[in-house]
Amino acid sequence: MILLDGKATAQSIRAELKVEVAEMTAAQGRAPGLAVILVGQDPASQVYVRNKERACAEVGIASFPHHLPASTTQAELEGLIARLNADVLVDGILLQLPVPGGLDSRALLERIAPDKDVDGFHPQNMGRLAQGLPGFAPCTPAGVIELLRRYDLPTQGKHAVVVGRSNIVGRPLSIMLSQPGRFGDATVTLCHSRTPDLKEQCRRADFVFAAIGKPKFVTCDMVKPGAVVVDVGINRVDDCLVGDCDFEYLCATASAMTPVPGGIGPMTIAMLLKNTVQAYKQHTAA
Repeated sequence: MILLDGKATAQSIRAELKVEVAEMTAAQGRAPGLAVILVGQDPASQVYVRNKERACAEVGIASFPHHLPASTTQAELEGLIARLNADVLVDGILLQLPVPGGLDSRALLERIAPDKDVDGFHPQNMGRLAQGLPGFAPCTPAGVIELLRRYDLPTQGKHAVVVGRSNIVGRPLSIMLSQPGRFGDATVTLCHSRTPDLKEQCRRADFVFAAIGKPKFVTCDMVKPGAVVVDVGINRVDDCLVGDCDFEYLCATASAMTPVPGGIGPMTIAMLLKNTVQAYKQHTAA
């Protein structure tokens, strides 16, 4: 089995970006800028934000952190986003999810200017993705496609099953897999909790993408021998991190598979950096 090492691949992407960012910063007189908004004290979110800010520093992206108390109001956050939209030093804005109860995350995401929406969650960017137009793709599914590209595992002409229909992963990933190209052009089945024959759907797939948020949900009897398995899930069980797939048993069946941790998580951050650099290029070219 080929281990799809997202950690090593993401490190290669960051090394490439570091060179590119240094050249652009010297030419433009400023570095790309990413504003990160963290509301509240959620431990997992704090870890994710630290990792993102550390990755920015590694490649030379200026980080503008806004760590706010859980008592921050909707109006205060909307005002902050408006100021960041107008700030010429800020190329990308990231609102770390989830936000505390009482805040409307959808309304906040829609306040972010589409040209600074480096998470790819704004309806305009999602619409452009659906129509195959240029824009910012959500980072996690973009990381999945990039990992397949780096390992030369084309989906063209293959049957892909995506387990999970979230707007963050499952839906956009299914769209990307169906778009023209060597790492698209798949026949895609989007499954979810109400799919009646989920096991049989998965067993027919050449590629299985698990993003359902249930630990070790995809087992060896759900995957045909030789399939490629990409595990997007990350779940804490008994102080250990496990994916949505039963890695221990599936690694004897799959031809290639991502680990958890060290698979798609690092790729998500790498795609956030790439989107920020893309936004910077657009802003400095304007």
